[in-house]
Amino acid sequence: MFDLIKKLAELYGPSGFEDQIRPVIRTEIEKLADEISTDAMGNLIALIKGKGKGEKLKVMIAAHMDEIGIMVNHITEDGFLRFTNIGGLRAANLHGGRVQFADGTIGVISCDKAADASKVPSLDKFYIDVGASGKADCPVSVGDAAGFLRPTIQQGSRVMGKALDDRIGCVVAIEAMKALKKKKSAHDLYFVFSVQEEVGVRGATIAANVIGPDVGIALDVTLTGDVHNGPEMAIALGDGAAIKAKDAGMIAHVGLVNLMKKRAADAKIPYQIEVLTGGSTDARAMQLSGVGAAAGCISIPCRYVHSPSEVVDMVDVQASIDLLVEILSNDLDI
Repeated sequence: MFDLIKKLAELYGPSGFEDQIRPVIRTEIEKLADEISTDAMGNLIALIKGKGKGEKLKVMIAAHMDEIGIMVNHITEDGFLRFTNIGGLRAANLHGGRVQFADGTIGVISCDKAADASKVPSLDKFYIDVGASGKADCPVSVGDAAGFLRPTIQQGSRVMGKALDDRIGCVVAIEAMKALKKKKSAHDLYFVFSVQEEVGVRGATIAANVIGPDVGIALDVTLTGDVHNGPEMAIALGDGAAIKAKDAGMIAHVGLVNLMKKRAADAKIPYQIEVLTGGSTDARAMQLSGVGAAAGCISIPCRYVHSPSEVVDMVDVQASIDLLVEILSNDLDI
């Protein structure tokens, strides 16, 4: 599974620029679904038709393909690039980092000399050096986007890399689709690899309004409380899949939360309960789409979210896969 994680995490794909990752995921799933399509927003949608008789539930499972990044908004006469954020950039994570543009051009992030070196500069003080000697020979244009450039590595059960938010959710979805080839579902399953989540769950909003799911399950990362001076939350790497109870954008459907807990307990899958005080996921979009859906989220605990070096644990990744398969291959009596 690590090879798939590495393949997806290292691909270029800032929000709105998912064209390089979408065909790679399509290749991974083309033999796993009954129908595959791409909508006007760029969402990749794979339908696995339910094997049950009678009325079938529509279940939408969403994992977003996009990652945070930057967009060039000015080029100085010296050939340095000023930029704005795509999604939730943290200035403290930027200095000395590398970014890659769609054509492969690589740049180094630096910042203007600050009067007070003890303070993190604001975003408008940072710039990117792509090795240009001046504006005329700069290989990058205003409006070009870039994502972080960082290798994905594994040490023991821990995996470190950029864009694990939410390429790790995409991996969970793909691996679940593989398992469901053997463990059939009675429900119509719409696996949506969504776009532009980092800028306001835009792709999932469109997909959910078209699909009209009865049940929605997002696959995304969440923060952990097991780091030095970290947030006070009962989530730790290696303790299992995180079943979301609430985040800043939604309260998960209680019946679905209880079902997730029951399926995990019955199958002896390690799990923990997530209460996130900031941020939200594609589950919010599904919950509020059309006439509404019973929505929840399986979260993969992740340290250093929205940095170039996010960290997850393979124990939690596998638990998330197992839990999703247990939910989808059994009755959804919520």
